[in-house]
Amino acid sequence: MKFSLEWLKYFLDTEADTAQIAAKLNAIGIEVEGIEDPAERLAGFQVAEVLTAEKHPDADKLQVLSVNTGEGPPLQVVCGAPNARAGMKGVLGLPGAEVPANGMKLKKSAIRGVESNGMMCSVRELELGEEHDGIIELPEDAPVGSSFADYHGASPVFDVAITPNRPDCMGVYGIARDLAAAGLGTFKPIEPSAIEASYPCPVEIRTDDPEGCPAFYGRVIRGVKNGDSPDWMQRRLIAAGQRPISALVDITNYVMLAFGRPAHAYDLAKLSGPVVARRAKNGEQVLALNEKTYTLDDSMTVIADDNGVHDIAGIMGGEHSSVQEDTSEVLLEIAYFDPEAIGVTGRKLGVATDARTRFERGVDPAFLDDGLAILTSLIQRFCGGEASDVVRAGSPPSEPKEVAFDPALTARLGGIEVSETEQKRILESLDFTVSDDWKVSCPLRRHDIEGPADLVEEVVRIHGLDVVASVALPRADGVARPTATPEQKLERRVRRAAAVRGLNEAITWSFLPVPEAEHFAEDGETLWLLDNPISEDMKAMRPSLIPGLLSAAKRNADRGADSLRLFEIGRRHSRAKDGSSDEHPTLAVLLAGEKASRDWANGKAAMFDAFDAKGEAEALLAEAGAPVDRLMVMGEAGGQFHPGQSGTLRLGPKKVLARFGALHPATLQAFDVDGPVMAVEIYLDAIPAKRGGKGFARAPYTPPALQAVKRDYAFLVPADLAAGDLLRAAKAADKANIVDARVFDVFAGQGVPEGKKSVAIEVTLQPGDKSFKDEELKAISDSVIAAAAKLGAELRG
Repeated sequence: MKFSLEWLKYFLDTEADTAQIAAKLNAIGIEVEGIEDPAERLAGFQVAEVLTAEKHPDADKLQVLSVNTGEGPPLQVVCGAPNARAGMKGVLGLPGAEVPANGMKLKKSAIRGVESNGMMCSVRELELGEEHDGIIELPEDAPVGSSFADYHGASPVFDVAITPNRPDCMGVYGIARDLAAAGLGTFKPIEPSAIEASYPCPVEIRTDDPEGCPAFYGRVIRGVKNGDSPDWMQRRLIAAGQRPISALVDITNYVMLAFGRPAHAYDLAKLSGPVVARRAKNGEQVLALNEKTYTLDDSMTVIADDNGVHDIAGIMGGEHSSVQEDTSEVLLEIAYFDPEAIGVTGRKLGVATDARTRFERGVDPAFLDDGLAILTSLIQRFCGGEASDVVRAGSPPSEPKEVAFDPALTARLGGIEVSETEQKRILESLDFTVSDDWKVSCPLRRHDIEGPADLVEEVVRIHGLDVVASVALPRADGVARPTATPEQKLERRVRRAAAVRGLNEAITWSFLPVPEAEHFAEDGETLWLLDNPISEDMKAMRPSLIPGLLSAAKRNADRGADSLRLFEIGRRHSRAKDGSSDEHPTLAVLLAGEKASRDWANGKAAMFDAFDAKGEAEALLAEAGAPVDRLMVMGEAGGQFHPGQSGTLRLGPKKVLARFGALHPATLQAFDVDGPVMAVEIYLDAIPAKRGGKGFARAPYTPPALQAVKRDYAFLVPADLAAGDLLRAAKAADKANIVDARVFDVFAGQGVPEGKKSVAIEVTLQPGDKSFKDEELKAISDSVIAAAAKLGAELRG
């Protein structure tokens, strides 16, 4: 929000300079983002008088002026403005000055063979308005030779950031009140004079949507003459970043920026029948002032008449009923709209306006009558006209919140001693009412005050946050206890492990576009959809972390990345059985592109495959403390994965700890990613916790005294039998003596019956305190063969 120092001083009597005001604004929580001094831009421009104006000898549309600058001989200036004439006073840009509108640096030059020593300037060239038909004409009493910046009253402009909880400071008036409370001057409150009504309001005004528009006030002013607003008003609007349009429009904008109170003026001749605040009908359309057509639905509040919608309530007026230069009768509208409804409508339509910003934060519901009176008086002052009675449809919130306050709370919460007298002064200067027993009544515009702690904040920020002493927090004696939970420790451990394995951590949004979320939702799972998403592309809570990594992989691949190894630790969201939201800590890995670059030996690059994904899953599960040696490899990784190149790692048939493999081509097509792409998703909350605690000391590892014995077995097994199932069966055949088993060969083809494959495994036996005897080895071997036979395996040879 921008405002000029001159405008601020209209509401605040202060001798403080720009730097002092900026410092105090920052101190009371109104952050100054920048200060611009127009006088710097107008340096080199001064008030000058045209003494003579002669036709240019070689150009029909140019004149050669003799200009008095107040000192020295007159300067010769070539000018093409049609209104340039002898005797007028205007603004002369001297050589060396920079034109604000285009950055052109003025210098002596010859124009069509005639020397010119500067430029007579128009309003647009000095960025003081849009007029460009001629040069600026100053009054006869303008002092020749004086700086135009001083004559014009160029004032520094503050650019401040207003936090969403302070809509009362969305106008210069509210900022002046805060500064006065902080001791930077005296606040000058505005007391609107009573407006004498000349006739009954000829228009029926009502609200048929008391939820969206609790209060709708209006009156008619007839006999107005629209034109330009006064210079002082245009100057303030320009400083605030507004383009002056006409007196009627500028006045409504002025009241909005001065008092934080949006209002609207309709051309009465363009309205038909009652003017009503109501809900829009599904499919209704309105052509707004920005010349865009918006399609509405029945959740949106609008202002309409018999002909249809004229205004998206609280956001933007319509083109059809806007005031023009020939407008002679206006209907003034000032209303109170529900902040939440305005926010929802604005986000649905994608419209951001000054009015929406104020209404969705909450305007002052007590300022309806005063706001309408100020609007009326300004219109009558500059446009003339007679005002009708005020029509008040509905009523705004009118019950002030009362908070029981203990002044001692300021020291306990704020860490600063402030006398009760000073606390009362501060609160009353901010328009709070404080009774003798410290019952504090809050002004209706202060929607942010909910309890005593908020009043402490008001006292402390006005008294001065800089005087709050820095005090160390109390610390208990002894060794600090660990604060991280087991879940946090697990996430830290696997994060380090993933990074050590060469994976790059990504952090993606927890929200997804609905189609992407639906693609990764479990069968029959209902997505969590946000009522007020940041955008339509962030409407669904993610059921998986893989979509975010896929989007990151696509962005990197589009920028030339050949190899992508990404991981993310975060939460995926699902519905619990009772319908509530359920969050699951998850680790996701994505491998795409080249596993190894091409070289002279291989000729071409090696790509990632499903076994790489399985390796990452097992390694990270091991680091997380999962019993990897007891995990089962099974299918059913989900429809997002390639059915022949994916699987799950389970602890028992039903407990899934992870899924891994190549993503399905349809998934890659849906995300516009070139394959192949491997993915892993580890469910950290499914990993069983270790039983018992770990002591500070561990017994040293003692290697076995006797050498291990290894035996090889080659089995004919069904072609669809998983090798992992065969290994588990072999290990379970004699748990006391078999310590490991691994596959070292798989073969299918010549010599192997159709529907079969040959799987060779190596079984490691570890003797204890004595060596195995032949009969013991035979018994163990028979148990391995018998366990394999239960799976349909047959010993070869």
